[in-house]
Amino acid sequence: MRPLTDDETKILFEKLSKYIGDNIRMLLERPDGLYTFRLHRERVYYCSEAIIKFASNFPRKELLSFGTCFGRFTKTRKFRLHITALDFIAPYAKFKVWLKPNAEQQFLYGHNVVKSGLGRITENTPKYNGVIVYTMNDVPLGFGVAAKSTIECRATDPMSLVVFHQADVGEFLRNEDALT
Repeated sequence: MRPLTDDETKILFEKLSKYIGDNIRMLLERPDGLYTFRLHRERVYYCSEAIIKFASNFPRKELLSFGTCFGRFTKTRKFRLHITALDFIAPYAKFKVWLKPNAEQQFLYGHNVVKSGLGRITENTPKYNGVIVYTMNDVPLGFGVAAKSTIECRATDPMSLVVFHQADVGEFLRNEDALT
């Protein structure tokens, strides 16, 4: 367990800014205390200062996890966001997509979103920017990348892709052996 280096912090904040923009500060400076990101076994954990103090009492080899896993660094040093970060990212999302009930299940199976399953999309969503995917009842399902901007979505045919799938809450069931 160690603090992130400057390069790792830059990579993490660039990834988070695709989804929440400048609201990263709100993640770190919360009213219930200071929160930080820590690296342990190539995974980035989001936790309070109090949890870090408790976790520092254990040897690194015996420590499995602490806080909430936000994602992991790949072998090529790219950051991959995990679905466990959804509850923390969703309230601060800049761009959102709401799915119709018939498209929710397809998204939860790991498929991309087509225009016929799109319920709503926030105005001025740019192309290839991170979006949080919601049900029509405002329950966050996962996150993805906008394949088309808001303006392009209006003029496209119903079977074209509008959101590329990144992660969803169904991953807990599909990949329960690989998630730790």
